[in-house]
Amino acid sequence: MGKRRLEDAIKQIDHPIEVTYKCFELDPSMERDIKENMYEKLAQKYGMSIAQAKANTQNMVQMAKEVGLDYQMDTLILTNTFDAHRLTMFAKRQGLMKEMTERILRAYFTESKHIGNHETLTDLAAEVGLNREAAEKMLASDEMADEVRADEQTAQQYGVTGVPFFLINKKYALTGAQPTEVFVQALKKIIAEDEITVLNSQDGVICDGNGCEIPKK
Repeated sequence: MGKRRLEDAIKQIDHPIEVTYKCFELDPSMERDIKENMYEKLAQKYGMSIAQAKANTQNMVQMAKEVGLDYQMDTLILTNTFDAHRLTMFAKRQGLMKEMTERILRAYFTESKHIGNHETLTDLAAEVGLNREAAEKMLASDEMADEVRADEQTAQQYGVTGVPFFLINKKYALTGAQPTEVFVQALKKIIAEDEITVLNSQDGVICDGNGCEIPKK
């Protein structure tokens, strides 16, 4: 949701903006195959009833609808996401990280696919244009694990404890799925601060590739 709102904000800004995705696991200890559903896990974690967990989740589902996302929380399959992150880093090498990230998110939140399953991940990789055999081989190994851990260590250094987390120019941060307008205002402010302000008058020697122009007195 935060990703979509950021994308909507960027469309409103007439300035080149490069977005880079980083790896972050909400629960690195989570197993690949989990019996509990989303509501049961939330109830256990926060000490609430199943009804409360459903009500809280429904708020997020409604917010997602407002930006064109279809969250299917009733059938969502919880799993460990480390291998999914490894696949995004593998896709990054091929210049397809954005496409791979988007495909995995849709598979998880909308299509209720098991994104901890290697066969599922291999199918998704092929869909975005990655070589199926290469992706399958990578997932069967420990390849890209160091890259994922490096991202997670960097996040720890920045004090990131949850997602979404947006770091802009390695200096400014926005946390949470902020409204699109908040992203627009923040980006415009940062862009304005980065613009060069000329402090002197024009009464100085200016040199370029054609020589130097001496101001007239």
